[in-house]
Amino acid sequence: MAQCPSLVSSEVEGAFGDNDPVDVVEIGESRRKIGDILKVKPLAALAMIDEGELDWKIVAISLDDPRASLVNDIDDVEKHFPGTLTAVRDWFRDYKIPDGKPANKFGLGNKAANKDYALKVITETNESWAKLVKRSIPAGELSLV
Repeated sequence: MAQCPSLVSSEVEGAFGDNDPVDVVEIGESRRKIGDILKVKPLAALAMIDEGELDWKIVAISLDDPRASLVNDIDDVEKHFPGTLTAVRDWFRDYKIPDGKPANKFGLGNKAANKDYALKVITETNESWAKLVKRSIPAGELSLV
């Protein structure tokens, strides 16, 4: 699902999408490998702004996680995984600092959005991806091969 660079929102400080896939952060108990394909339940969204471009982070839990039935929205994350949303946001804010780059910023008042908002982000970015694949919008620097 591509983050369309032509769509902009005041909720995310006017940032455009970065034309990259949406990132999913799985918060369950099992250790996963980068790129693993899992069935997940979206719980929240973070609107990271990386060098002026919007880079959505979807916080989710794998459906096979022992605590998946306990978490259904952002409030449940704080209840059953206290501090996790703050830790995820802080990690994405600071991870480029050792390379001499500035800290990333976040839209949405520097807070995570709820499940309904996350589902909206997923739907909109999936629609953008589908348009790119069908070539009904310009691919820009994306390779569709």
